[in-house]
Amino acid sequence: MENPNNIVIEMHKVAKYFGDNKVLKDINLQLIKGENLAVIGKSGTGKSVLIKCLVRLMEPDEGNIMVLGKDICAMKSNELNEIRKKMGFLFQSAALYDSMTVRENLEFPLRELPRKERHNLNERVEEALQNVGLLDTIDQMPAELSGGMRKRLGLARSLILNPEIMLYDEPTTGLDPITSKEISQLILEVQKKYNTSSIIITHDMECVRITSNRIAVINEGKCTAQGSYQELEKSEDKGVRPFFE
Repeated sequence: MENPNNIVIEMHKVAKYFGDNKVLKDINLQLIKGENLAVIGKSGTGKSVLIKCLVRLMEPDEGNIMVLGKDICAMKSNELNEIRKKMGFLFQSAALYDSMTVRENLEFPLRELPRKERHNLNERVEEALQNVGLLDTIDQMPAELSGGMRKRLGLARSLILNPEIMLYDEPTTGLDPITSKEISQLILEVQKKYNTSSIIITHDMECVRITSNRIAVINEGKCTAQGSYQELEKSEDKGVRPFFE
């Protein structure tokens, strides 16, 4: 049993329905401090629903979710906003503001900080861009950047508030194999440099191999297998084998 102090996220018997369709059916999952947990599963198995429940963009119908020791399902909106500030998100689209420059995109999350915490604004923006290799794009518009660069910019913007938890939703989707590998390596560097605990939702098994300390397999709405890449690669489980073939 893990020391509770090391558990960053815990989902206990979480279920989510859409009408008669039970997308999540009894999810029990833990994220341990400092680890990268990859969540894999076939399309439509509820992986993205799981990540939305984690931040209460969707309400689970059953079960509870503890984030940093607090029950997010019981939180009022002001408490929820505080806990979300400790979480960074990288969505498939990178979710950038196309009407803002790269610099303005990174400054945007800092606007919500109290005035006394907004010191060294320019240094923080430059450091975040330096960390993802994009300092020379600081005055460009997102439309001028490639798909991989936009993804890295989305990551820089997520990291500028120094989150304890990172949530990646299909971080390499739509990228060529070389750029996908670069993003995967960057996720690994972020884990080491920022000491983040991360959940990575992905179909990309090369991304899983590079980034994950542990893998959870979601099958028909349940978490059916967990282990390292090396452990699951040897599994004879019919729900696991196809991902490694």
